[in-house]
Amino acid sequence: MSARKKKITKAERLKQLQEEEERRQKEEEEARVKHEKEEMERLERQRIEREKWHQLEAKDLERRNEELEELYLLEECFPEAEKLKRDTRLLSQWNHYIQCDGSPDPSVSPEINTFISLWKEETNETLEEVIAKSKLVLNLIEKLRLLLLQTPSYDLEDKTIIQYRGSILELQELLHLKFNVATERLLRQASTLADLDSGNMEKVIQDENVTLYVWANLKKNPRYRSVRFSETQIRFEIPRILATSGIAIRLLHTHYDHATPLRPVSASLQGHTATVTHFVKDEVQKGEAEISKELQEEYKQQECESVSVCEEETKVEEQGDIEVQMSFVQEESEATKCKLEMKLLSEAVFAAQLLLIENANEKPCFCEDNEVDLCQFTTLGGVYHLDIFELPPQCKPMKGWMIVEILKEGLQKYIYPPESTEDFETENAFPPIEVTLEVQENVIFFEDPMVARWDAEGKHWQTDGISNVLYQSEERLITFSLETFGPVTLIQDTHINMPFQSWELRPLDVNKVLLTVTTVFTEIQIQIKENLCMLASVKVDNKKHSSTLEGRWMTPISFILALKETGLNIFPTGHSHFYVVINHKEPLVEIKAYRQLALLSSAFAFGWSKWNVECSSKKVIVKLREHLTEEEPVQDPNWTLLMFSGDRAQRLKINENSETFSEALKEETEFHSTLYHLVKDFASKEAMEKIRSSKCQFIDSVCYMLLSTRLLSYS
Repeated sequence: MSARKKKITKAERLKQLQEEEERRQKEEEEARVKHEKEEMERLERQRIEREKWHQLEAKDLERRNEELEELYLLEECFPEAEKLKRDTRLLSQWNHYIQCDGSPDPSVSPEINTFISLWKEETNETLEEVIAKSKLVLNLIEKLRLLLLQTPSYDLEDKTIIQYRGSILELQELLHLKFNVATERLLRQASTLADLDSGNMEKVIQDENVTLYVWANLKKNPRYRSVRFSETQIRFEIPRILATSGIAIRLLHTHYDHATPLRPVSASLQGHTATVTHFVKDEVQKGEAEISKELQEEYKQQECESVSVCEEETKVEEQGDIEVQMSFVQEESEATKCKLEMKLLSEAVFAAQLLLIENANEKPCFCEDNEVDLCQFTTLGGVYHLDIFELPPQCKPMKGWMIVEILKEGLQKYIYPPESTEDFETENAFPPIEVTLEVQENVIFFEDPMVARWDAEGKHWQTDGISNVLYQSEERLITFSLETFGPVTLIQDTHINMPFQSWELRPLDVNKVLLTVTTVFTEIQIQIKENLCMLASVKVDNKKHSSTLEGRWMTPISFILALKETGLNIFPTGHSHFYVVINHKEPLVEIKAYRQLALLSSAFAFGWSKWNVECSSKKVIVKLREHLTEEEPVQDPNWTLLMFSGDRAQRLKINENSETFSEALKEETEFHSTLYHLVKDFASKEAMEKIRSSKCQFIDSVCYMLLSTRLLSYS
């Protein structure tokens, strides 16, 4: 039996409660004192940080003007590069003039008009001759197209734009007309070129820019319903009504697109650059007026002084002094004028660059339900002109001569289906025609392409009237049923490779860098040197993909056009933000960042940072490291994170692997007004020397490629 517990008295219980209360109060007091101490320490830390922050801001503000002036001098490379481009354009005109090769200068209206008039008079050309001539015509069109794209709007007058666009349209229409006339000439001789086995005529002509297939139905055999061109996969399944008619089928596959209308010139571009140009020209005129006024006052003052002196020798000496001083003032006037003209060009270049990243305010409106939105989709692989013609009267041999009836109205299209079908017994006498086409080898489709047909009345592409589309990617064949013949093309989503997953800009050599852009489907590597760009490599689904563009150096604009035409479109337009979820950045912040990244690109590697999405639209974040040699990139380089707001640059305390985002400044670093002066704090002498010795054309080309890809907003 256990002993009974001793009973606690009331006094003991009160004493125990009192001790517990004292202990609780003591713990609370200790906690309060500790909290107060921690709060005081936190406030002190904040005070010290604020003081340090204010000191850094004051220091940054103190040297801001000096840094911005130095940056302005460095960024004179952009107007200098523009002057070189102007010289190149003038030199190309001169080179064309001294070549004397007989080809017209498309920018000279009388020359191109004479060329067009003379070619119109040539009416008896064969298809082979037209195809041979088409190389020159396409070259002239390309030259005019590049002149419109490469010449800044402030150097192009409205009448010049109208002239160039008019010449392009006239050349396109005449080229297509020539193909029709030459086709008619061929079809008049169809009976003499008939195949011995089938009794029908078949003609295939392949060229680098055009592939032509012509089939003439001479036998009208109702059982001959499948038309397939020899040694190709091109095939037509025609209905009975066509198999028994005197018709010809022509497939003219132009590897270019002359059907899609030319894009209108941006009104905002012309208006904005005109405003800037007018503003700076006013400054130039104002400066010239002030200089002229100073010059006149100086002259009057010297003249008065010379009158007050009586001696003739003294007059002669002072007159000489006046001439020397006048010459000096005139030299100053010229220098000031050149400085103001450079400012004019610099402002105009900046305005043109800013418009490259300007977002449109309104989404384009399309009236038709099936109309293709050319801001959302791109035509690829050229245009397939599918036509059914009525066979013209055939040549007939007679006494050693070939007699042929030439119709006044020329080559006539066979209307299928006819406008009225009342005379035909069966309802399904005009079924859709099944067509199988070969897809161009150098075009990349990341998804099955869509087929669109040209609406001649509405002047647009549309997707109705096409069914049973089947794309065989391995064989590069596309089969579909077409209700009525006409031009057709393949289209792909323009923004299929946007937004980008990551990017990197890495120096390779003096004035040479490698830009790598990684998307969901592909990795594209672009080399940039001086004023040229080249496709270095393409990977599709992590596999090397060979491209005809690899190894070919081109000017940035020509290079961008060539990439787009092969389906490698990584270049947003002003309307792209309506179709892609983007990481919007303020245009002024974005353009300043691209210009300064280009300035530093010869000695520093830059890359995508995941924190760029976390910061506000008024700031951008990139990762950076010094890179002076051409070695392969290391797997885990020691990147530094930079944040830039357009007027302030800083290094961040966080790194790419941090768990949370913070804008805290890295210890023992300072603010600067530019990225150039920020990296100057920790860059090597060799790196800064490479930056200062970079060529203006190289910096301009890198900047143009960054502006065209808009990596900071579309990654």
